[in-house]
Amino acid sequence: MIFSTEDISGRFGARAAGRIAALLADEPGRTVMTAFNTLDVETRIVGGAVRNALAGRTETDVDCATTATPETVIKMAADAGLHAVPTGIDHGTVTIVVDGKPVEITTLRTDVETHGRHATVAFGTDWEADAARRDFTVNALYLDGRGDVHDPVGGAEDIETRRIRFIGSSEERIAEDYLRTLRFFRFLATFEAEPDAAALSAIVKSRQGIRRLSAERVRKELLVLLGAANPVPALQLMQSHGVLADSLAGVPNVPRLERFLRLEAKTRSEADPVLRLAVLAMHVSDDAGRLRDGLRLSNAESDRIEAAFDGWWRLTPEAGEAALKEAIYRLGSGTFTDRMKVAWTQTRQNEPEQGWLDAIALAGTWEAPKFPLSGKDLIAAGAEPGPDLGERLKTLETRWIESGFALSRAQLLAMR
Repeated sequence: MIFSTEDISGRFGARAAGRIAALLADEPGRTVMTAFNTLDVETRIVGGAVRNALAGRTETDVDCATTATPETVIKMAADAGLHAVPTGIDHGTVTIVVDGKPVEITTLRTDVETHGRHATVAFGTDWEADAARRDFTVNALYLDGRGDVHDPVGGAEDIETRRIRFIGSSEERIAEDYLRTLRFFRFLATFEAEPDAAALSAIVKSRQGIRRLSAERVRKELLVLLGAANPVPALQLMQSHGVLADSLAGVPNVPRLERFLRLEAKTRSEADPVLRLAVLAMHVSDDAGRLRDGLRLSNAESDRIEAAFDGWWRLTPEAGEAALKEAIYRLGSGTFTDRMKVAWTQTRQNEPEQGWLDAIALAGTWEAPKFPLSGKDLIAAGAEPGPDLGERLKTLETRWIESGFALSRAQLLAMR
């Protein structure tokens, strides 16, 4: 089916038609569609950018499909004064950069043989064959240079009804790449969509395939899923269908994450996929190592979630403002905020009380001062270098904190 501008406006609204038009009028779409459409070559914007424009989302990363071979794409880019990088030349993908934005241009293809993440492909010029090899119907929408949207597999209807559905046989699409199981739930969360019954049935039959995926790929999908406005329904579905525990390599706690989302809303915090992962999958600080190894988390991510769970029980609003300020000073505002949020999730309260909200907000309204002394200052004042110097400095720092961070440098030196 082909939708004209008038069709799009009537079916999805004027704003959707405007977003579609903007894909062709704005960069990088304008340059790409001008440079890579000739009498012999047709290039269309495909997938996410078209899907999001129709669905009312603002993300506009542009990918393209073309009837030109990769070698022809590289030549056409050079003729247009564009730099082309053969990022996936074996699979027909060339990347160009327009106005600082990378655009992948991939030759139409069919899968000759599939084997996990990689497939043996044959290049061609058949748009319907190209659509048939994609994962979900909502990702097989093509925008041509005239402004028409081509929908060979019914993706527009699925956008309207908020349904995520595999193209063709769900079992075959999943067997081609088991990551599509996680992508299915990610799209459910991102678009707050309804699952397709056939897809869920196929996922249950093939869920063991997740264990064959690389940890890096699983991590990427999980963090995108966890970044959705409300990932809980998708996660509950994953858990009830035996997918979530295998993905996390551990025991998830979805109700705790649901409470954490309410805390995020109360504190007007942006979605925090890493801390959400910690709340979902961590039970003690030692679990950070399991998650790091199981999902190939970065050192920064692993260190952060370990710090968030380390001694969370010591933080409570009842400790008082002085103790909370000392914690901010010693931990840093970021770790303090993470740990306070984790501490609240462990209370099992359905809604955070005002004391918790005030304590969390303190890290954003109070800036910890810098301790005004150093070991060099004490030596300059006559102290002897050595182990006792460090202990003396710690003692003075404690007194400074106990004073409400009020003691001056001169006052502290006088105590030495």
